[in-house]
Amino acid sequence: MAEREKPRLGVAMIGHSFMGRVHSQAWRSATRFFDLPMEPRMRVVVGRDAQRSKIAAQRLGWVESATDWRRVIERKDVDLIDICTPGDTHAEIAEAALQAGKHVLVEKPMANSVAEAQRMNDAAHRARARGVHAMVGFTYRRVPALKLAQELIAEGRIGEVRQVRAQYLQDWLGDESAPLSWRLDKTRAGSGALGDIGAHIVDLTCFLTGQRFAGVSGMLETFVAERPLAAAAPVPVAGGGIGGSRGGGLGGGFEASGEAPGPAAMGQVTVDDAALVTARLISGAPVILEASRFAWGRKNALRIEISGSRGAVSFDFEDMNVLHYYDATQPGRTAGFTRILATEPEHPYLEAWWPPGHGLGYEHGFTHQVVDLVRGIAAGEDPRPSFEDGLHVQRVLEAIEHSSGTAQQWTEIHDQERR
Repeated sequence: MAEREKPRLGVAMIGHSFMGRVHSQAWRSATRFFDLPMEPRMRVVVGRDAQRSKIAAQRLGWVESATDWRRVIERKDVDLIDICTPGDTHAEIAEAALQAGKHVLVEKPMANSVAEAQRMNDAAHRARARGVHAMVGFTYRRVPALKLAQELIAEGRIGEVRQVRAQYLQDWLGDESAPLSWRLDKTRAGSGALGDIGAHIVDLTCFLTGQRFAGVSGMLETFVAERPLAAAAPVPVAGGGIGGSRGGGLGGGFEASGEAPGPAAMGQVTVDDAALVTARLISGAPVILEASRFAWGRKNALRIEISGSRGAVSFDFEDMNVLHYYDATQPGRTAGFTRILATEPEHPYLEAWWPPGHGLGYEHGFTHQVVDLVRGIAAGEDPRPSFEDGLHVQRVLEAIEHSSGTAQQWTEIHDQERR
């Protein structure tokens, strides 16, 4: 007897740069490794430039390309909109897609302001009543070792949560000659290290502890106030420059022209380079957060350690397949952190992948994100993190920014979204 054909889920992705490439890989791989209740179809990728979008579609596995996202949203063969654009466009696209009855996946941070995030959450609430669902792409929730940490904490293995210490450290902006990009423009990015990477550790703290933030005191710092405009940035000699994955620094030699390069036109940096935060969860547990894109030698050091009344868990993304777990109930003579290699079939998501000990990479979290999203849609449920979760993160980011502008004044966070 022939296997019953699964319902199809037509997907359109808007944006095809760094995040678009990773999301495309996830859509391609999800059904090849996981048994999903629906079959995603990569219908169309949307970009501003027709030729570049066409090339992206061919390279990344999309059937076709387009330049007008509004027309794509109207298409009957598109059921889900995957938003991989800069933050200043998230609200407009998401609201339009939800109104049109399309499911939505939006990259983090959810928006550039609480007002935008609130509108998006309201649109998602209205759409939910019509069977339309939305999710924010905080993909680190899908790292097996971190999901295992969440399970251990939920099981009470570390007891009552007493302290959280979290960092997200990168160094791609450490070079002062790195050109100005949209990530350094507040009107497009919303904030700098705070929203780009700080949002991840805010969300992870909520995810791992099962709690939200009650209040914060924050300090934002901009180390380099001006940078060369991209068109005037020095051209690195092949093999001589330092390339950043997000358009980072340029170094090394310059193209030989017989003349010394002239002064570069400069542009203003309008976002933070680093964020330092003290906070409390709703239980009263204290939290320390740090986000920096100036931490030399740290390429993607997302670190989080949670201490409880009976133990602790510790994680560093630069060793992403490992979780460290401390059981404080063990006798002191043999007590110590246990190194758990989260690659066993019993660990989250690992049943679909490789034999034990064969580690996963950065891209696998995005595949797991697609898996959870598709399963949630098929079950008629909003996958987490929901737009309500994203709105809370946006409130925390705004509270940190407000606190920084008022001499680190303590700023409370009040959630008012529907439950």
